[in-house]
Amino acid sequence: MNSSQLLGITTFTYLAASVLYIAILIFKARKMGIIATLVTIAGLLFQTAGITMRWVESYRMGFGHAPLSNMYESLVVFAWAIVVFYLFLEVKFKNRMLGAFAVPFAFLSMAYASFAKEITQQISPLVPALQSNWLIAHVCTCFIGYAAFAVACGMGILYLLKARHEERAVGKEGILDSLPDLKIIDDIIYKTIVFGFLWLSTGIITGAVWANSAWGTYWSWDPKETWSLITWFVYASALHARFVRGWAGKRIAWLAIIGFFSVIFTYYGVNFLLSGLHSYGSR
Repeated sequence: MNSSQLLGITTFTYLAASVLYIAILIFKARKMGIIATLVTIAGLLFQTAGITMRWVESYRMGFGHAPLSNMYESLVVFAWAIVVFYLFLEVKFKNRMLGAFAVPFAFLSMAYASFAKEITQQISPLVPALQSNWLIAHVCTCFIGYAAFAVACGMGILYLLKARHEERAVGKEGILDSLPDLKIIDDIIYKTIVFGFLWLSTGIITGAVWANSAWGTYWSWDPKETWSLITWFVYASALHARFVRGWAGKRIAWLAIIGFFSVIFTYYGVNFLLSGLHSYGSR
């Protein structure tokens, strides 16, 4: 069995986990919760093994490098980070229904990596600009931040749905009543954004240092750099609004969702729609 087969199994495992978490939410089948968690953990183990094997395979080909060099590999790492972060939240808040708003992001990332025609799964040598010890530090810090923002987006959607339900169904039970209170969800969104913001900031700093090493300048206003800065300002504004203006609830939920659209464009849209120094990561 090779890395592609393991990562293919991961895709369908995350699909099964997503279906189970959504079923728990809709049908209140809490007894399925442990199964959903175990399936998610199994997917994470398959994925970790697949990433490790892909790393080993690159060495066998004679140009060994961390599997972080193209769109396919970054989507796999993105999904891996989402699942790790979600499982941490599940343990911390002891509520498996949150998985219905987090694990599907990991499945969609893996599904796109596995089935999109424009993305190649081939292991290739690193281009000269990527041949640096900064590769792992920069990519990992950015994707930990991106994963946190994906979960924050899911929690933002959850908050808006639950708030709408409570406004329209006073005194009536619904599928969202068993989820954490709005104040708890709001706190999860806020803390997740703070966590992601710290890692994104670290990613931008390591990227600047790497850029200086590779291209002789810390900042060149490349489209990827520019949109990374825009994303950083979106989340900085959200945290400023929280700290200074006291924004909470629906406002922060909407900012979490809007911010993730900025993340998606920074991560995906720039690579395919705008040419620049980071264009080597678009395939």
